[in-house]
Amino acid sequence: MIYTDTRDNTVKVSLKEAVLNGMNPKTGGLYIPTSYPKLSDEILNQTAAPSFRNIAFEMAKLYVDGEIPDNDLQAIIADCYPFISQLAPLDPYSYCLELFHGPTCAFKDFGARFMARVMSYFNRENPDPLHILVATSGDTGSAVGSAFHNVPGLDVTILYPEGKISPLQEKQLSTFTGNVRALKVKGTFDDCQKLVKTAFVDEDLRSKFRLSSANSINITRLLPQSFYYMYAALAVKQRAPYDSKIENPSIIVVVPSGNFGNLTSGLIAQKMGAPITGFVAATNANRTIPDWIATGNYEPRASVKTLSNAMDVGAPSNYERIRAMYTLDEVRDLFASYWLDDDGIKKAMKDCYTNTGYVIDPHGACGWKAWDDIRKGAMLNLQSGFGNDYNKPGLTPNLPKWANDITNKKSVGIILETAHPAKFGEVVQNAIGVNPSIPDRLEKVMSLPDHAIPMNNDYDEFKKWLCENL
Repeated sequence: MIYTDTRDNTVKVSLKEAVLNGMNPKTGGLYIPTSYPKLSDEILNQTAAPSFRNIAFEMAKLYVDGEIPDNDLQAIIADCYPFISQLAPLDPYSYCLELFHGPTCAFKDFGARFMARVMSYFNRENPDPLHILVATSGDTGSAVGSAFHNVPGLDVTILYPEGKISPLQEKQLSTFTGNVRALKVKGTFDDCQKLVKTAFVDEDLRSKFRLSSANSINITRLLPQSFYYMYAALAVKQRAPYDSKIENPSIIVVVPSGNFGNLTSGLIAQKMGAPITGFVAATNANRTIPDWIATGNYEPRASVKTLSNAMDVGAPSNYERIRAMYTLDEVRDLFASYWLDDDGIKKAMKDCYTNTGYVIDPHGACGWKAWDDIRKGAMLNLQSGFGNDYNKPGLTPNLPKWANDITNKKSVGIILETAHPAKFGEVVQNAIGVNPSIPDRLEKVMSLPDHAIPMNNDYDEFKKWLCENL
Protein backbone atom coordinates (compact mmCIF):
# COMPACT_ATOMS: atom_id res chain seq x y z
CA MET A 1 0.00 0.00 0.00
CA ILE A 2 1.28 3.46 -0.93
CA TYR A 3 0.47 6.60 1.07
CA THR A 4 0.40 10.21 -0.09
CA ASP A 5 0.12 13.65 1.52
CA THR A 6 -2.96 15.86 1.91
CA ARG A 7 -0.93 18.87 0.78
CA ASP A 8 1.13 17.28 -2.02
CA ASN A 9 -0.34 14.31 -3.86
CA THR A 10 2.94 13.69 -5.67
CA VAL A 11 4.33 12.33 -2.38
CA LYS A 12 4.49 8.53 -2.27
CA VAL A 13 5.67 6.76 0.90
CA SER A 14 5.41 3.34 2.52
CA LEU A 15 3.31 2.64 5.60
CA LYS A 16 6.51 2.43 7.63
CA GLU A 17 7.57 5.93 6.63
CA ALA A 18 4.07 7.33 7.20
CA VAL A 19 3.87 5.73 10.65
CA LEU A 20 7.31 6.72 11.86
CA ASN A 21 7.06 10.31 10.56
CA GLY A 22 3.52 10.92 11.79
CA MET A 23 3.08 13.75 9.30
CA ASN A 24 5.14 14.98 6.36
CA PRO A 25 7.89 17.14 7.92
CA LYS A 26 8.44 19.01 4.64
CA THR A 27 4.86 20.12 3.97
CA GLY A 28 3.09 19.67 7.31
CA GLY A 29 0.52 17.53 5.47
CA LEU A 30 -1.15 14.38 6.77
CA TYR A 31 -0.71 10.95 5.22
CA ILE A 32 -3.63 9.16 3.58
CA PRO A 33 -3.79 5.98 1.46
CA THR A 34 -3.66 6.49 -2.29
CA SER A 35 -6.59 4.06 -2.56
CA TYR A 36 -9.08 2.34 -0.29
CA PRO A 37 -9.21 -1.40 -0.94
CA LYS A 38 -12.58 -3.09 -0.47
CA LEU A 39 -13.06 -6.15 1.70
CA SER A 40 -14.06 -9.29 -0.15
CA ASP A 41 -17.74 -10.01 -0.76
CA GLU A 42 -17.28 -13.21 1.22
CA ILE A 43 -16.59 -11.16 4.36
CA LEU A 44 -19.09 -8.38 3.65
CA ASN A 45 -21.92 -10.83 2.92
CA GLN A 46 -21.23 -13.51 5.51
CA THR A 47 -24.30 -14.84 7.31
CA ALA A 48 -22.54 -15.74 10.54
CA ALA A 49 -22.05 -13.06 13.20
CA PRO A 50 -18.86 -11.13 12.43
CA SER A 51 -15.74 -11.64 14.53
CA PHE A 52 -14.13 -8.35 15.54
CA ARG A 53 -10.57 -9.69 15.50
CA ASN A 54 -11.05 -11.40 12.13
CA ILE A 55 -12.41 -8.18 10.63
CA ALA A 56 -9.50 -6.26 12.17
CA PHE A 57 -6.98 -8.66 10.62
CA GLU A 58 -8.65 -8.69 7.17
CA MET A 59 -8.84 -4.88 7.05
CA ALA A 60 -5.36 -4.29 8.46
CA LYS A 61 -3.58 -6.65 6.09
CA LEU A 62 -4.80 -4.61 3.11
CA TYR A 63 -2.97 -1.57 4.49
CA VAL A 64 0.23 -3.31 5.65
CA ASP A 65 0.54 -5.39 2.48
CA GLY A 66 4.19 -6.26 1.86
CA GLU A 67 5.43 -4.64 5.08
CA ILE A 68 4.14 -6.88 7.90
CA PRO A 69 3.80 -10.65 7.31
CA ASP A 70 0.42 -12.20 8.13
CA ASN A 71 1.72 -14.16 11.13
CA ASP A 72 3.23 -11.04 12.70
CA LEU A 73 0.08 -9.03 11.97
CA GLN A 74 -2.12 -11.68 13.58
CA ALA A 75 0.08 -11.55 16.68
CA ILE A 76 -0.23 -7.74 16.77
CA ILE A 77 -4.03 -7.93 16.47
CA ALA A 78 -4.28 -10.56 19.23
CA ASP A 79 -2.10 -8.46 21.54
CA CYS A 80 -4.06 -5.28 20.77
CA TYR A 81 -7.55 -6.53 21.39
CA PRO A 82 -8.22 -8.65 24.47
CA PHE A 83 -11.41 -6.51 24.45
CA ILE A 84 -13.90 -5.60 21.70
CA SER A 85 -16.60 -3.01 21.04
CA GLN A 86 -20.13 -3.94 22.15
CA LEU A 87 -23.53 -3.03 20.70
CA ALA A 88 -26.21 -1.99 23.19
CA PRO A 89 -29.73 -1.66 21.70
CA LEU A 90 -31.63 1.39 23.02
CA ASP A 91 -34.83 0.81 21.05
CA PRO A 92 -35.71 -1.13 17.87
CA TYR A 93 -34.12 1.58 15.68
CA SER A 94 -31.13 2.71 17.75
CA TYR A 95 -27.91 1.13 18.99
CA CYS A 96 -25.10 2.45 21.15
CA LEU A 97 -21.70 1.17 20.06
CA GLU A 98 -19.81 1.01 23.35
CA LEU A 99 -16.15 1.75 22.70
CA PHE A 100 -15.10 2.01 26.36
CA HIS A 101 -14.25 -1.60 27.17
CA GLY A 102 -10.50 -1.13 26.74
CA PRO A 103 -7.95 -0.37 29.47
CA THR A 104 -8.56 3.40 29.65
CA CYS A 105 -12.33 3.23 28.99
CA ALA A 106 -12.28 5.30 25.79
CA PHE A 107 -12.51 4.59 22.05
CA LYS A 108 -8.93 5.70 21.55
CA ASP A 109 -7.69 2.42 23.05
CA PHE A 110 -8.55 0.78 19.72
CA GLY A 111 -6.26 3.03 17.70
CA ALA A 112 -3.52 3.66 20.25
CA ARG A 113 -2.76 0.00 21.01
CA PHE A 114 -2.49 -0.90 17.33
CA MET A 115 -0.35 2.14 16.62
CA ALA A 116 2.06 1.43 19.49
CA ARG A 117 2.67 -2.14 18.39
CA VAL A 118 3.08 -1.26 14.72
CA MET A 119 5.51 1.54 15.61
CA SER A 120 7.51 -0.80 17.83
CA TYR A 121 7.54 -3.42 15.04
CA PHE A 122 8.87 -0.95 12.47
CA ASN A 123 11.42 0.45 14.96
CA ARG A 124 12.65 -2.92 16.24
CA GLU A 125 16.01 -2.83 14.46
CA ASN A 126 16.83 0.80 15.27
CA PRO A 127 18.96 1.35 18.40
CA ASP A 128 17.59 4.89 18.92
CA PRO A 129 14.14 5.42 20.44
CA LEU A 130 11.30 6.96 18.48
CA HIS A 131 9.99 9.99 20.38
CA ILE A 132 6.22 10.34 20.31
CA LEU A 133 4.68 13.78 20.87
CA VAL A 134 0.93 13.86 21.44
CA ALA A 135 -1.59 16.57 22.32
CA THR A 136 -4.78 15.56 24.08
CA SER A 137 -8.13 17.16 24.85
CA GLY A 138 -8.91 14.39 27.31
CA ASP A 139 -8.91 10.74 26.31
CA THR A 140 -6.18 10.49 23.66
CA GLY A 141 -3.34 11.00 26.13
CA SER A 142 -4.38 8.31 28.58
CA ALA A 143 -5.03 5.82 25.78
CA VAL A 144 -1.63 6.58 24.23
CA GLY A 145 0.14 6.48 27.58
CA SER A 146 -1.40 3.12 28.43
CA ALA A 147 -0.79 1.68 24.96
CA PHE A 148 2.85 2.81 24.78
CA HIS A 149 3.87 2.25 28.40
CA ASN A 150 6.91 -0.05 28.49
CA VAL A 151 6.66 -0.81 24.74
CA PRO A 152 10.26 -1.28 23.48
CA GLY A 153 11.90 1.46 21.41
CA LEU A 154 9.27 4.15 22.10
CA ASP A 155 9.36 7.28 24.28
CA VAL A 156 6.21 9.38 24.82
CA THR A 157 5.54 13.01 25.81
CA ILE A 158 1.87 13.97 26.28
CA LEU A 159 0.65 17.59 26.33
CA TYR A 160 -2.72 18.43 27.89
CA PRO A 161 -4.47 21.74 28.73
CA GLU A 162 -4.21 22.38 32.46
CA GLY A 163 -7.62 22.73 34.16
CA LYS A 164 -9.60 21.84 31.03
CA ILE A 165 -10.05 18.09 31.42
CA SER A 166 -11.91 16.07 34.04
CA PRO A 167 -10.08 15.15 37.30
CA LEU A 168 -10.17 11.46 36.42
CA GLN A 169 -8.83 12.14 32.93
CA GLU A 170 -5.99 14.17 34.47
CA LYS A 171 -5.16 11.35 36.88
CA GLN A 172 -4.94 8.97 33.95
CA LEU A 173 -2.40 11.30 32.31
CA SER A 174 -0.36 12.57 35.24
CA THR A 175 0.51 9.26 36.87
CA PHE A 176 2.64 7.64 34.18
CA THR A 177 6.32 6.88 34.79
CA GLY A 178 9.19 5.38 32.81
CA ASN A 179 8.99 5.99 29.06
CA VAL A 180 5.80 8.09 29.32
CA ARG A 181 5.43 11.56 30.84
CA ALA A 182 2.83 14.35 30.75
CA LEU A 183 3.15 18.14 30.43
CA LYS A 184 0.26 20.26 31.71
CA VAL A 185 0.16 23.30 29.42
CA LYS A 186 -1.27 26.68 30.43
CA GLY A 187 -3.61 26.98 27.45
CA THR A 188 -6.17 25.10 25.37
CA PHE A 189 -6.03 21.86 23.42
CA ASP A 190 -5.43 23.86 20.26
CA ASP A 191 -2.37 25.42 21.94
CA CYS A 192 -1.09 21.94 22.80
CA GLN A 193 -1.70 20.75 19.26
CA LYS A 194 0.09 23.79 17.81
CA LEU A 195 3.15 23.11 19.99
CA VAL A 196 3.26 19.53 18.71
CA LYS A 197 2.76 20.49 15.06
CA THR A 198 5.44 23.20 15.31
CA ALA A 199 7.88 20.65 16.70
CA PHE A 200 7.24 18.33 13.76
CA VAL A 201 8.26 20.97 11.21
CA ASP A 202 11.22 22.27 13.25
CA GLU A 203 14.19 21.04 11.22
CA ASP A 204 16.63 21.77 14.05
CA LEU A 205 14.64 19.68 16.51
CA ARG A 206 14.15 16.86 14.02
CA SER A 207 17.90 16.78 13.41
CA LYS A 208 18.34 15.95 17.10
CA PHE A 209 15.46 13.50 17.62
CA ARG A 210 13.36 11.04 15.67
CA LEU A 211 9.84 12.39 16.18
CA SER A 212 6.41 10.98 15.46
CA SER A 213 2.81 11.56 16.53
CA ALA A 214 0.17 9.49 18.28
CA ASN A 215 -2.69 11.90 17.65
CA SER A 216 -5.14 11.18 14.87
CA ILE A 217 -2.50 13.06 12.87
CA ASN A 218 -0.91 9.60 12.57
CA ILE A 219 -2.54 7.32 10.02
CA THR A 220 -2.17 4.25 12.28
CA ARG A 221 -4.54 5.86 14.77
CA LEU A 222 -7.24 6.13 12.11
CA LEU A 223 -6.93 2.81 10.29
CA PRO A 224 -7.67 0.59 13.33
CA GLN A 225 -10.59 2.76 14.38
CA SER A 226 -12.20 1.78 11.09
CA PHE A 227 -12.32 -1.82 12.37
CA TYR A 228 -15.19 -1.17 14.79
CA TYR A 229 -17.22 0.70 12.17
CA MET A 230 -17.05 -2.32 9.89
CA TYR A 231 -17.79 -4.71 12.75
CA ALA A 232 -20.77 -2.72 14.00
CA ALA A 233 -22.26 -2.03 10.56
CA LEU A 234 -22.12 -5.73 9.60
CA ALA A 235 -23.62 -6.76 12.94
CA VAL A 236 -26.45 -4.22 12.67
CA LYS A 237 -27.09 -5.19 9.05
CA GLN A 238 -27.77 -8.73 10.27
CA ARG A 239 -29.87 -7.97 13.33
CA ALA A 240 -31.73 -4.76 12.39
CA PRO A 241 -34.46 -6.44 10.28
CA TYR A 242 -35.41 -8.54 13.32
CA ASP A 243 -35.30 -5.59 15.74
CA SER A 244 -36.91 -2.91 13.58
CA LYS A 245 -38.84 -5.05 11.08
CA ILE A 246 -37.25 -2.92 8.32
CA GLU A 247 -35.83 -4.98 5.49
CA ASN A 248 -32.39 -3.73 4.40
CA PRO A 249 -32.50 -0.49 6.44
CA SER A 250 -30.17 2.42 5.81
CA ILE A 251 -27.52 2.46 8.54
CA ILE A 252 -26.66 5.95 9.81
CA VAL A 253 -23.67 6.28 12.14
CA VAL A 254 -23.74 9.17 14.61
CA VAL A 255 -20.24 10.22 15.64
CA PRO A 256 -19.37 12.56 18.55
CA SER A 257 -16.68 14.66 16.87
CA GLY A 258 -13.85 16.94 17.97
CA ASN A 259 -10.66 16.51 15.96
CA PHE A 260 -12.69 14.46 13.43
CA GLY A 261 -10.27 11.54 13.36
CA ASN A 262 -12.95 9.10 14.50
CA LEU A 263 -15.37 10.19 11.80
CA THR A 264 -12.59 9.99 9.19
CA SER A 265 -12.08 6.35 10.28
CA GLY A 266 -15.75 5.77 9.55
CA LEU A 267 -15.29 7.21 6.07
CA ILE A 268 -12.43 4.77 5.51
CA ALA A 269 -14.61 1.85 6.63
CA GLN A 270 -17.39 2.93 4.29
CA LYS A 271 -14.97 3.12 1.37
CA MET A 272 -13.87 -0.44 2.26
CA GLY A 273 -17.43 -1.71 1.91
CA ALA A 274 -19.03 -1.19 5.33
CA PRO A 275 -22.83 -1.01 4.78
CA ILE A 276 -23.08 2.57 6.08
CA THR A 277 -25.42 4.94 4.25
CA GLY A 278 -24.41 8.17 5.97
CA PHE A 279 -22.98 9.92 9.01
CA VAL A 280 -24.02 12.51 11.54
CA ALA A 281 -21.18 14.67 12.87
CA ALA A 282 -22.34 15.59 16.38
CA THR A 283 -20.35 18.13 18.34
CA ASN A 284 -20.49 20.85 20.99
CA ALA A 285 -20.09 24.64 20.84
CA ASN A 286 -16.77 24.08 19.01
CA ARG A 287 -18.74 23.87 15.77
CA THR A 288 -16.11 24.61 13.15
CA ILE A 289 -17.11 21.68 10.90
CA PRO A 290 -20.91 22.16 11.17
CA ASP A 291 -20.38 25.82 10.25
CA TRP A 292 -18.24 24.79 7.27
CA ILE A 293 -20.91 22.36 6.07
CA ALA A 294 -23.59 25.04 6.47
CA THR A 295 -21.72 27.95 4.88
CA GLY A 296 -18.93 26.49 2.77
CA ASN A 297 -16.38 28.57 4.70
CA TYR A 298 -13.87 26.74 6.87
CA GLU A 299 -12.89 29.10 9.68
CA PRO A 300 -10.82 27.53 12.48
CA ARG A 301 -11.13 29.40 15.73
CA ALA A 302 -9.99 29.26 19.34
CA SER A 303 -11.62 26.38 21.17
CA VAL A 304 -14.05 26.99 24.02
CA LYS A 305 -14.42 24.88 27.14
CA THR A 306 -17.52 22.67 27.32
CA LEU A 307 -18.90 19.73 29.31
CA SER A 308 -17.80 17.38 26.49
CA ASN A 309 -14.17 18.42 26.77
CA ALA A 310 -12.66 15.76 24.49
CA MET A 311 -14.43 17.54 21.62
CA ASP A 312 -13.15 21.01 22.54
CA VAL A 313 -11.28 21.48 19.26
CA GLY A 314 -11.55 24.68 17.24
CA ALA A 315 -9.13 23.72 14.47
CA PRO A 316 -9.69 20.00 13.76
CA SER A 317 -6.66 18.41 12.10
CA ASN A 318 -8.64 15.87 10.12
CA TYR A 319 -10.48 18.53 8.15
CA GLU A 320 -7.48 18.16 5.82
CA ARG A 321 -8.12 14.46 5.32
CA ILE A 322 -11.85 14.92 4.80
CA ARG A 323 -11.19 17.59 2.14
CA ALA A 324 -8.61 15.35 0.47
CA MET A 325 -11.17 12.52 0.30
CA TYR A 326 -14.30 14.50 -0.68
CA THR A 327 -15.50 17.75 -2.18
CA LEU A 328 -17.76 19.97 -0.06
CA ASP A 329 -20.79 18.89 -2.10
CA GLU A 330 -19.93 15.23 -1.48
CA VAL A 331 -19.57 15.94 2.25
CA ARG A 332 -22.99 17.60 2.27
CA ASP A 333 -24.50 14.55 0.54
CA LEU A 334 -22.94 12.18 3.06
CA PHE A 335 -23.12 14.11 6.36
CA ALA A 336 -25.70 15.66 8.55
CA SER A 337 -24.19 17.83 11.26
CA TYR A 338 -25.48 18.79 14.67
CA TRP A 339 -24.24 20.69 17.71
CA LEU A 340 -25.27 21.34 21.32
CA ASP A 341 -24.35 23.91 23.95
CA ASP A 342 -23.75 22.86 27.57
CA ASP A 343 -27.39 23.23 28.57
CA GLY A 344 -28.34 21.01 25.65
CA ILE A 345 -25.73 18.41 26.63
CA LYS A 346 -27.07 18.22 30.20
CA LYS A 347 -30.63 17.90 28.95
CA ALA A 348 -29.60 15.24 26.41
CA MET A 349 -27.98 13.14 29.15
CA LYS A 350 -31.11 13.40 31.28
CA ASP A 351 -33.49 12.69 28.39
CA CYS A 352 -31.47 9.67 27.27
CA TYR A 353 -31.59 8.24 30.79
CA THR A 354 -35.29 9.03 31.25
CA ASN A 355 -36.36 7.67 27.87
CA THR A 356 -34.11 4.62 27.57
CA GLY A 357 -32.61 3.90 31.00
CA TYR A 358 -29.15 4.18 29.46
CA VAL A 359 -26.46 6.20 31.27
CA ILE A 360 -24.50 8.06 28.60
CA ASP A 361 -21.43 10.28 28.82
CA PRO A 362 -21.51 13.95 27.69
CA HIS A 363 -19.93 13.15 24.32
CA GLY A 364 -22.25 10.28 23.49
CA ALA A 365 -25.12 12.48 24.65
CA CYS A 366 -24.47 14.85 21.73
CA GLY A 367 -24.79 11.86 19.41
CA TRP A 368 -27.92 10.47 21.09
CA LYS A 369 -29.68 13.83 20.98
CA ALA A 370 -28.73 14.35 17.33
CA TRP A 371 -30.22 10.99 16.36
CA ASP A 372 -33.31 11.49 18.52
CA ASP A 373 -34.04 14.92 17.03
CA ILE A 374 -33.36 13.78 13.46
CA ARG A 375 -35.81 10.89 13.84
CA LYS A 376 -38.47 12.96 15.58
CA GLY A 377 -38.92 15.83 13.18
CA ALA A 378 -35.71 17.81 12.67
CA MET A 379 -34.98 16.19 9.30
CA LEU A 380 -38.60 16.54 8.18
CA ASN A 381 -38.54 20.24 9.14
CA LEU A 382 -35.39 20.67 7.08
CA GLN A 383 -36.96 18.97 4.07
CA SER A 384 -40.02 21.19 4.46
CA GLY A 385 -37.98 24.37 4.33
CA PHE A 386 -37.97 25.08 8.06
CA GLY A 387 -34.32 24.38 8.75
CA ASN A 388 -32.64 25.45 11.97
CA ASP A 389 -30.36 28.54 12.03
CA TYR A 390 -26.83 27.07 12.01
CA ASN A 391 -25.82 29.60 14.70
CA LYS A 392 -28.26 27.93 17.10
CA PRO A 393 -27.91 24.47 18.64
CA GLY A 394 -29.49 21.68 16.66
CA LEU A 395 -29.36 20.23 13.16
CA THR A 396 -27.32 22.26 10.68
CA PRO A 397 -29.40 23.28 7.61
CA ASN A 398 -27.82 20.79 5.23
CA LEU A 399 -29.87 18.07 3.55
CA PRO A 400 -27.93 14.82 3.05
CA LYS A 401 -28.84 12.35 0.32
CA TRP A 402 -30.21 9.91 2.88
CA ALA A 403 -32.76 12.35 4.34
CA ASN A 404 -35.72 10.50 2.76
CA ASP A 405 -34.65 7.28 4.48
CA ILE A 406 -35.16 9.07 7.80
CA THR A 407 -38.55 10.60 7.02
CA ASN A 408 -39.77 7.38 5.36
CA LYS A 409 -38.70 5.43 8.47
CA LYS A 410 -36.31 3.19 6.57
CA SER A 411 -33.21 3.78 8.69
CA VAL A 412 -31.55 2.68 11.91
CA GLY A 413 -28.83 4.48 13.83
CA ILE A 414 -25.56 3.52 15.50
CA ILE A 415 -24.53 6.07 18.11
CA LEU A 416 -20.87 5.92 19.15
CA GLU A 417 -20.48 5.96 22.93
CA THR A 418 -16.85 7.01 22.98
CA ALA A 419 -16.04 6.99 26.71
CA HIS A 420 -17.30 5.43 29.92
CA PRO A 421 -19.64 7.82 31.77
CA ALA A 422 -17.61 7.32 34.98
CA LYS A 423 -14.84 9.41 33.41
CA PHE A 424 -17.24 12.35 33.74
CA GLY A 425 -18.91 11.28 36.96
CA GLU A 426 -19.64 14.77 38.31
CA VAL A 427 -21.18 15.93 35.03
CA VAL A 428 -23.31 12.78 34.80
CA GLN A 429 -24.39 13.08 38.44
CA ASN A 430 -25.44 16.71 37.97
CA ALA A 431 -27.37 15.87 34.81
CA ILE A 432 -29.29 12.73 35.80
CA GLY A 433 -28.95 12.45 39.57
CA VAL A 434 -27.14 9.11 39.30
CA ASN A 435 -23.46 8.58 39.96
CA PRO A 436 -22.15 6.06 37.39
CA SER A 437 -20.26 3.08 38.76
CA ILE A 438 -16.49 3.29 38.31
CA PRO A 439 -14.72 0.33 36.66
CA ASP A 440 -11.90 -1.11 38.76
CA ARG A 441 -9.30 -0.08 36.20
CA LEU A 442 -10.31 3.57 36.63
CA GLU A 443 -10.63 3.42 40.41
CA LYS A 444 -7.09 2.14 40.84
CA VAL A 445 -5.53 5.12 39.06
CA MET A 446 -7.06 7.63 41.50
CA SER A 447 -4.65 6.57 44.27
CA LEU A 448 -1.48 6.96 42.20
CA PRO A 449 0.86 9.98 42.68
CA ASP A 450 0.90 12.83 40.13
CA HIS A 451 4.00 13.46 38.02
CA ALA A 452 2.75 16.05 35.50
CA ILE A 453 5.23 18.79 34.56
CA PRO A 454 3.98 22.42 34.26
CA MET A 455 4.60 24.08 30.88
CA ASN A 456 3.76 27.53 29.52
CA ASN A 457 2.20 27.93 26.10
CA ASP A 458 5.52 28.95 24.60
CA TYR A 459 7.25 26.99 21.82
CA ASP A 460 10.78 28.05 22.76
CA GLU A 461 10.23 26.86 26.33
CA PHE A 462 8.73 23.60 25.07
CA LYS A 463 11.60 23.01 22.65
CA LYS A 464 14.17 23.73 25.36
CA TRP A 465 12.49 21.22 27.65
CA LEU A 466 12.51 18.59 24.93
CA CYS A 467 16.19 19.14 24.19
CA GLU A 468 17.09 18.87 27.88
CA ASN A 469 14.92 15.88 28.75
CA LEU A 470 14.46 13.54 25.77
